[in-house]
Amino acid sequence: MKKSYLASTPDENGYFGKYGGAFIPPQLEKPFKEITAAYEKLSKSHEFRHELKKIRKHYQGRPTPVYYAKNLSEYCGGGQIYLKREDLNHTGAHKLNHCMAEALIAKHLGKKKLIAETGAGQHGVALATAAAYFGLECDIYMGEVDIAKEHPNVVRMQILGARVIPATHGLKTLKEAVDSAFEAYVGDAENSLYAIGSVVGPHPFPQMVRDFQSVVGMEAREQFLEMTGMLPDHAVACVGGGSNAMGLFAGFIDDPVQLHGVEPLGVGTKLGQHAASLTYGEEGIMHGFNSVMLKDERGEPAPVYSIGSGIDYPSVGPEHAYLRDIGRTIVGTCNDAEAVDAFYKLSQLEGIIPALESAHAVAYAMKLAKENPKDAILVNLSGRGDKDIDFVVEHHPIPARP
Repeated sequence: MKKSYLASTPDENGYFGKYGGAFIPPQLEKPFKEITAAYEKLSKSHEFRHELKKIRKHYQGRPTPVYYAKNLSEYCGGGQIYLKREDLNHTGAHKLNHCMAEALIAKHLGKKKLIAETGAGQHGVALATAAAYFGLECDIYMGEVDIAKEHPNVVRMQILGARVIPATHGLKTLKEAVDSAFEAYVGDAENSLYAIGSVVGPHPFPQMVRDFQSVVGMEAREQFLEMTGMLPDHAVACVGGGSNAMGLFAGFIDDPVQLHGVEPLGVGTKLGQHAASLTYGEEGIMHGFNSVMLKDERGEPAPVYSIGSGIDYPSVGPEHAYLRDIGRTIVGTCNDAEAVDAFYKLSQLEGIIPALESAHAVAYAMKLAKENPKDAILVNLSGRGDKDIDFVVEHHPIPARP
């Protein structure tokens, strides 16, 4: 009997085709083997799965609903747009799905502290929440630029008891936050667990985060079938590192559903104007894994930009690179202006304020609906936009209602 995609991918060394693996300094080999062994054991444990299920139901508020966006669909005049409402997950985004599980693994390993990076602050808030729940210390590294841009989430992390530590080198955004978090983890791996915030990093994190996020796609598949009696024609999600996308895609990976990963095109196609790694990048190793990345003239990680702080990363999860190469996913793009337009359209037509990151997927789905009037399109609305409202209104005045 043939194994399902999720059961057979990645291989035992964490490779998705030629992408993935673990390129780490010698001092991290032992702790990463420890994390891998713990995950392999706990993911099969009845007690672990039962506790995680209980947390998801009674603490996170899962399952989150699938919602038919009737007004937005009618505005587009084409296909039917449905939203998987991860913005209704506790803390306002999909990130808590893997953060609670990573914290549970940290407790099992006897760790005292969680370390992580964050861009838009959603992963940082989720991990600070998990740390509070499990009684762990929490250090969150965040680029200085993002600290200023995402102030509400910084305050939330601090209220939850986390230390927010600014990354002050380079472009002072997500890549630099990852650099700083890795450096801190190398110095204290014995007492800490680095809870990587996406399907990136050395093995086992791309697989582990995907598996913990797969609850999104598994729920959505069952809910969509119950609502409509069929599967969607398209599943759409934004892609930075790619955790929310892999979470949604996991539910439909073995089905005849077209999967679309939407990258941030920012303000242009030149290097430094976007963060579209799958569209413009090339193979390379960064932050301990081999994938596709944007490089400068020296072959180093290039500067990137997006209005969505959570998706301005110069690489992408190795599984996304693999799925693109084998033709399983379509890679699309959305620029800043389109994302802001979708941000306001969804807010004013449906009463749902999306995160700027999620607005990239909504904008792409709006275009897809116009081009495919008979199709059903399921979007992972991966986060709510509370964190973005001050920034958006300051730089993009509120338009008249459509």
